[in-house]
Amino acid sequence: MAGHPAPDPVGPGQESVWDYPRPPSLVESAELVEVVLDGVTVARTSRSWRVLETSHPPTYYLPKESFSEGVLRPAPGSSYCEWKGVAAYFDLVTGDVVASRAGWTYPEPTRGFEPLAGAVAVMPSAVDRCLVDGEVVRPQVGGFYGGWITDRVVGPFKGGPGSAWW
Repeated sequence: MAGHPAPDPVGPGQESVWDYPRPPSLVESAELVEVVLDGVTVARTSRSWRVLETSHPPTYYLPKESFSEGVLRPAPGSSYCEWKGVAAYFDLVTGDVVASRAGWTYPEPTRGFEPLAGAVAVMPSAVDRCLVDGEVVRPQVGGFYGGWITDRVVGPFKGGPGSAWW
């Protein structure tokens, strides 16, 4: 891959985002995934999917039913992913706190991503915190991508200045 930086060294139990494929792959996960908004755990599951794409930390998709009742409110707008199709958005709501367009879903994902139909991803920077097996996630830099950075993955990661063409 011309033009990308040298991958960071991989330690025991780690994976490099530079070993992830393009087009991305979809991998089931049994890790405990939690989303916290306004001090309240609004989603919790041990059944999720990770989308793994070259240069990106994983994006976790949770079954819609793992969210507390009333937390997901449809939000206006849509976007298009060349791999997964047309996305619809959700505000995450608890009490008086609204995380605007913090969640998204693919109602009719493209071939290969069918398990994501109705599953919801969350932008970690838009909520108090997201956790994977108890580890607090670090949001992917840049505000556009929804990757979840944990100690399990090494970069460098797309999203920061100068990474647009990686």
